[in-house]
Amino acid sequence: MKSLRLGPYEVWPPVVLAPMAGITNIAFRKLCREHGAGLYVCEMVTTRALVERNPKTMRMLAFSADERPRSLQLYGIDPEIVARAVRMVVDENLADHIDLNFGCPVPKVTRKGGGSALPWRHRLFERIVRGAVEAAEHVPVTVKMRKGIDDDHLTYVRAGLIAQEAGVAAVALHGRTAAQRYSGRADWDAIADLKAALEIPVLGNGDIWEADDALRMVEQTGADGVVVGRGCLGRPWLFADLTAAFDGRPERVLPNLGEVAATMRRHAELLVEWVGDEPHGCADFRKHVAWYLKGFPVGSELRQRLAMISSLMELDDLLGKLDPAAPYPRETLGQPRGRTNSPGKVALPEGWLDDPDADGVPDGAELADSGG
Repeated sequence: MKSLRLGPYEVWPPVVLAPMAGITNIAFRKLCREHGAGLYVCEMVTTRALVERNPKTMRMLAFSADERPRSLQLYGIDPEIVARAVRMVVDENLADHIDLNFGCPVPKVTRKGGGSALPWRHRLFERIVRGAVEAAEHVPVTVKMRKGIDDDHLTYVRAGLIAQEAGVAAVALHGRTAAQRYSGRADWDAIADLKAALEIPVLGNGDIWEADDALRMVEQTGADGVVVGRGCLGRPWLFADLTAAFDGRPERVLPNLGEVAATMRRHAELLVEWVGDEPHGCADFRKHVAWYLKGFPVGSELRQRLAMISSLMELDDLLGKLDPAAPYPRETLGQPRGRTNSPGKVALPEGWLDDPDADGVPDGAELADSGG
């Protein structure tokens, strides 16, 4: 299998860490990079917040000195604001790769016409993508999207062709509709269909819980690489497995509880270092505790105390109460992690589905803040 080519950058293994709000900050990306190679995308940044230099947003634009290429995902609905944001990224050398988000199914995004709702308005989609590519000049631009709004409003093939014509370097497809959210199974056949329709690289996303899932996806769909999201929550060593798998090596990481505890400590330490404040850094770490301990024999009281830490010393004391020899819970392998929910009706602007040719920007569409 070939390396993933994004403009001047060659990515091996062809693995991309999906941006996840509140998760893929500089600390988590560094932790993942310590385990394996690939392309690691920072949290999604809204274009309006970027051009207005929102302090929270500017702080999210943090990369390690050795993080190359620096990968940034932008979200926007107004073509002019998106282009201004991209131009700002280029002029101020804020990132080496720009990904455009057209896959988010969150109601606060889709009810504005953004995320996975936007490709339905294909002329507006084209204006955004083409404007971004032109503004980016030498910086490669990619697009991440879903199959469509729901099974009656699929957009992925047409959107992929539009993006290719506009000059993007690659397209990533999450094999679910916005209505599915994170429920059910991802449709890998849709990824194969998109790959057959396009000449540029296509990346597959959805239900990659283990490294062997990534190999199966590539084999079944012909995808040029994979995008990994929830599968790495509480398991940054998944990137070591993915590196081994794409290199053709059979070994997989199955850490005992002592090794997991060391990784938890490293993660919390990196968060504290990034935030610059121990209580707030430890508070940010709390959400990760349940993911790290999934399946391990750890009592509920100790789990609760770990999920309420406010200092590294407190974390060290509680981690010392774990059984370091407890083996990795193999029964959790291949199981979903992170968000799981039920399908539901997608929140959309009034009349959004009436005219797919309309290219106007909904009133108040641009979000003024970034993050979850």
